[in-house]
Amino acid sequence: MNDFNAIAAAYIEAFNATGAVERKRLVSDVFTPEVAYTDPMAAVAGHGGIEAFIAGAHQQFPGWVFTLVGPVDGHGRQARFAWGLGPEGAEPPVVGFDVVVLDDDGRIAQVLGFLDKVPSA
Repeated sequence: MNDFNAIAAAYIEAFNATGAVERKRLVSDVFTPEVAYTDPMAAVAGHGGIEAFIAGAHQQFPGWVFTLVGPVDGHGRQARFAWGLGPEGAEPPVVGFDVVVLDDDGRIAQVLGFLDKVPSA
């Protein structure tokens, strides 16, 4: 049985990693080597793709943090959760929803991401 709350928390921790060494370690712990990530803004694969995607988010939104928004729901080998991105302690201007599919070891093998709230340009 998977602890979906712990998996979502580890996912958010990896996405909040601003240092390359820490990010590499967390991505390796949380995601399978052949992970596939797709959302409306990107499609990347593998640890390198995820690491670059996270680094790009921090470059685009310096100082902002990812947080879980609401409960985590899961069954079998998949989970879904909402997340926010914004200044720490403030209402997040970006909100999304991710569905993750796990491998047999409980690591994330696939991410299907959706953007629910994005500020206008």
